[in-house]
Amino acid sequence: MQIHISAANGVAIYLQIVNQIKYLVASGRLAPGEELPAIRVLAERLVVNPNTVARAYRELEAAGIVEKRRTAGTYVSDQGSPLARRERIKILTERIDALLAEAQQLDVPFADVVKLVEQRQAALQPSPS
Repeated sequence: MQIHISAANGVAIYLQIVNQIKYLVASGRLAPGEELPAIRVLAERLVVNPNTVARAYRELEAAGIVEKRRTAGTYVSDQGSPLARRERIKILTERIDALLAEAQQLDVPFADVVKLVEQRQAALQPSPS
């Protein structure tokens, strides 16, 4: 599990951890039932206070993304699929907003953006064998 934090980006470290774990679950990189690193292990890896990781895990548990199993660790919840879809849509919405804002700044008409997206979609489709 790869998590990168930055003290300089203005977002609380525990929220960076929460957001990145949400993204990993939504993208399928963390599967339902998969164990997360122990609090101390992740804290050492990220060079942060264990209380910061514990807070992130509590937030994730309250959101139903992970579940704690007594003496067995913290696992991605089996109930994560609705969240995963919501998170994927949220991630794509943010990227679309950024694309549209950039297109507007570059003075590219919306119709051209749509055409470009359709062209890229066609280019990414696997060729029939």
